[in-house]
Amino acid sequence: MSKILWIDDEVDLLKPHIVFLENKGYSITPVNNVNEALEIIDNENFQLVLLDENMPGISGLEAIPLLKNKDAAMKIVMVTKSEEESLMEQAIGSQISDYILKPVNPNQVLLSLKKNLQEENLVEQKTIQQYQQEFRNLSMELSYLRTYQDWAEYYKKILNWEIKFDKVFDNDFADLLQSQKEEANIQFAKFIEKNYEKWLSGNDKPMMSHTLFKEKVKPEIEKEKVLLLMIDNLRFDQWKVVEPLFTRFYNKVSEDYYYSILPTATQYARNSFFAGLLPSEIEKRFPEMWFNDNEEGNKNEYERRFLEDQMQRLGLAAKSVKYLKVLNADFERKIFEDFNQYKHFDLLTIVYNFIDILSHAKTDNHIIDQLIRDDKTFRSLTLNWFENSSLMKIIKAAAENGFKLIITTDHGTIYVKKPSQVLGDRETSTNIRYKTGKSLTYDEKEVWAITQPEKFFLPKGNLSSKYIFAKNNTFLVYPRNYNHFVNYFKDTYQHGGISLEECIIPICVLEPK
Repeated sequence: MSKILWIDDEVDLLKPHIVFLENKGYSITPVNNVNEALEIIDNENFQLVLLDENMPGISGLEAIPLLKNKDAAMKIVMVTKSEEESLMEQAIGSQISDYILKPVNPNQVLLSLKKNLQEENLVEQKTIQQYQQEFRNLSMELSYLRTYQDWAEYYKKILNWEIKFDKVFDNDFADLLQSQKEEANIQFAKFIEKNYEKWLSGNDKPMMSHTLFKEKVKPEIEKEKVLLLMIDNLRFDQWKVVEPLFTRFYNKVSEDYYYSILPTATQYARNSFFAGLLPSEIEKRFPEMWFNDNEEGNKNEYERRFLEDQMQRLGLAAKSVKYLKVLNADFERKIFEDFNQYKHFDLLTIVYNFIDILSHAKTDNHIIDQLIRDDKTFRSLTLNWFENSSLMKIIKAAAENGFKLIITTDHGTIYVKKPSQVLGDRETSTNIRYKTGKSLTYDEKEVWAITQPEKFFLPKGNLSSKYIFAKNNTFLVYPRNYNHFVNYFKDTYQHGGISLEECIIPICVLEPK
């Protein structure tokens, strides 16, 4: 039973309301002044206080910090005759949970109590009920997905349910949803195998890494100055969670998706985005700037050069460009402090590597591994980082200086669970979700193998090179020290293969408020 403290100097007149609420299952303790309330709170625990705003002695507004000092978790609902905006702002700023206007209606009070004391349970019950109704529809719909548009919309439905289940304590239904997503990923891999080659050469194709800048960024740069924020490894579900942080300063103009090229790995997908070319085309145009997997060198060192070359080819050579890559919090903070130096550029590009660093840290750092136990905790930690990062100060400064904001990523990432053994020679790449080499032996059910990389615009390390891409939540392991590496990589985040999470990723355009 929820215990309610009702503070009102005319509390005797509220007897009918108290009886009504007690009949609804609430325990009501009425007092007629704040001092008496403070004494009672020392000896009893209350979930919520109904607080009259206009009382002799200590007023309602003055009482709020006194009550919070006694019990910070206790919720306060202000009861007031006044509708003055300044009064409401002052009360809300003092951390009240709700307010009720006099004359008080008992149903109005009941609604506020339910909202503030039972909201989580009500949301949980409603979410589970809605998912039970939707479960069959999602299962049936999976059989009828034919186009890249169908798959993107289906994936967004799945992740919307995932985010809803973040607020549900009962994980049984969240586990059922994960099973549906795994089945979807199995079918999605078949869809990619069937259509990917046609997309690279045909007209009926989604926006992809190598076409995204031309299709979405170029039209905006031609009209106004743009902050292009490339957040490495940003999945669609993570974007939906952090989106409210950005919309504090920006209005969303459009939210779309695009498909990452394969491999869904930074050196391929991000270079492709900045160059506006597919990997083998980059290798041909910039042979000294492309490094294959088995070659030494920084494989994303020339992104600015690729970007400038693409802008020149697109007729944007006259536009001024600043390219920044954030690899640590110190440089992120310095960008904010020096923002006045960047506000006159036509295109300010910031590559932000935090999520990629975080996902790799789960593999290598025991503390991060314990913090990120699943997609839910990964979303939560991502939100917490962004809330407290200097990036949000940069975004605020960009909005104040009239920058349009484009947020996107190069690829997503997937929580891997199932090992699959691969044999290869010394030249075989070490990636966990894809491999390239000339002598590969693998389980054909677990990977998609490309034996003619040139047909997929992929560079060849030698004449007999092939690529294999892990499907669903599989990760690729060599037989040497097999058990050690299975335990090392199992339940970590990896990218490079074929999954909804890695391939279907966000592109959003926002304008300053």
